[in-house]
Amino acid sequence: MRVSYHGHSVVKIETKGKTIVIDPFITGNPVTDLEASTLEIDIILLTHGHNDHVGDTVQLAKRNNALVVAPHELANYLSWQGLNVHPMHIGGAFEFDFGKVKFTQAFHGSGYEETENKTIVYTGMPGGILFTAEGKTVYHAGDTALFSDLKLIGERNNIDLAFLPIGDNFTMGPEDAADAAKWIRAKTVVPIHYNTFPIIKQNPDEFVKMLPEGVGHVLHPGDYIDLSQT
Repeated sequence: MRVSYHGHSVVKIETKGKTIVIDPFITGNPVTDLEASTLEIDIILLTHGHNDHVGDTVQLAKRNNALVVAPHELANYLSWQGLNVHPMHIGGAFEFDFGKVKFTQAFHGSGYEETENKTIVYTGMPGGILFTAEGKTVYHAGDTALFSDLKLIGERNNIDLAFLPIGDNFTMGPEDAADAAKWIRAKTVVPIHYNTFPIIKQNPDEFVKMLPEGVGHVLHPGDYIDLSQT
């Protein structure tokens, strides 16, 4: 399994001959290395309905005939736009042919802004995602504040790789994310959701210094971790 980071909260997982992308905010993302017009994927996983996470989902899913897995209300909203969706909800898990997906809590908001008519569409509860395949578990926390049940996620799951937001203002900042990293007990922790915009500017190397040696790992857009070798 190869897992790569592509700026903001965009994560790509390649496993079992499938390519999965989480929160594909590409167009308008100043820190990504991807091009929405050429990205080939099979599955899209969405943590919540904010525009900087839904991103290019509609265009990508239609062009690639990709399956979209998302919280129930967001999945229904996207199905009305002609997408093939699988709705889920917090605490629920499903075993797909490409791996197991389970949605966890995330303390945040979730609404899609239709700017042309100044409307915010409610898209259900936000979530994090536990993805398991090939005997490895990847945790994408989505956008979240620090909350104590992260300890439960760490106690109940053997997490190989975790992606935690550190940008502050909208999500956890570095100090809270460092506590989250301790609680979830992941073998490797990668910071996300920072430096995309001035308001979430952070130094990821300073975050890594807050973690036990060897746990924190800064991935620049396009960098990857090969979990098959860990």
